[in-house]
Amino acid sequence: MICYGQAVLDLADELLDAYADVFSAPPWNEDEETIRHFATRLQTDTRRRGFRTALAQSEAGIDGFATGWITPAAFPRERAYAQVAAQLGPKRVKELLTGALEIDELAVRPYARGRGTGRTLLTEITADAPDRRAWLLTSRLATDTVATYRRLGWHEVAARPGTETGVIVFLSPDHPNR
Repeated sequence: MICYGQAVLDLADELLDAYADVFSAPPWNEDEETIRHFATRLQTDTRRRGFRTALAQSEAGIDGFATGWITPAAFPRERAYAQVAAQLGPKRVKELLTGALEIDELAVRPYARGRGTGRTLLTEITADAPDRRAWLLTSRLATDTVATYRRLGWHEVAARPGTETGVIVFLSPDHPNR
């Protein structure tokens, strides 16, 4: 199921619970303050251009979710964006990422893993990506997550020589510039 814009805020408490379940565990080990900050970010993110959320639900509640929006032409500088810009350089950022659907969060609860939940969420959220262009980033330290994205057909964007940081940028399987 896809929710657009602020409609997802009706599920904010359930999303926060799923987020905490996923990101408080290794390799993320997020603390309570960072987890609470997700709820604040969600309020802001819902106002971003093209914001959408894909939801996987069962009788247990929200099994997983993915959030995303259209990356603005003025590439952001907060969070991990500076690392991405350093690795790719302005020309590749513009060519590959701006105007594309950016997957900000993908969270699948431990009990729902290994059943195609992540694949389904990524497929749903990227279904109407502009010109099939979608991207995401993850930590190099999250080896299982990196392996999952590769297995799902996402393509790692090589860093410029000498610019590798703690993040890996992936392009969607259908991204025309992969």
